[in-house]
Amino acid sequence: MPTAIRITAGSVELSGELNDSETAKTISEALPIEAQGSTWGDEIYLSIPVSCGAEDPREVVEMGDLAYWPPGSAFCIFFGSTPASEGDEIRPASAVNVIGRVDGDATALKSVPDGARVIVEAV
Repeated sequence: MPTAIRITAGSVELSGELNDSETAKTISEALPIEAQGSTWGDEIYLSIPVSCGAEDPREVVEMGDLAYWPPGSAFCIFFGSTPASEGDEIRPASAVNVIGRVDGDATALKSVPDGARVIVEAV
């Protein structure tokens, strides 16, 4: 069963949902998570206390996707192109497990500065 979440990044608050994947379930059990976010192009990522392997890994994601990056144990929020993107695609640094989506306009995250506090919590 999907998990409804709230993401607060700096002054931006968005709702979203974690899917039914095993990775998403593991992350859901670790909520709430609060950490310093880092930006990489139009992606915010944060280290989380979860360790999961690859699960249906994807090299390209969609606007608003939430993902887990296994090499860095990181929760990722995609809202536009990254330095690895080619053309209009949204490309992570390496393959990620897509674990959910942001509801609404993820581009609101463009105003969040590098280093902002990010809180991910179940609602």
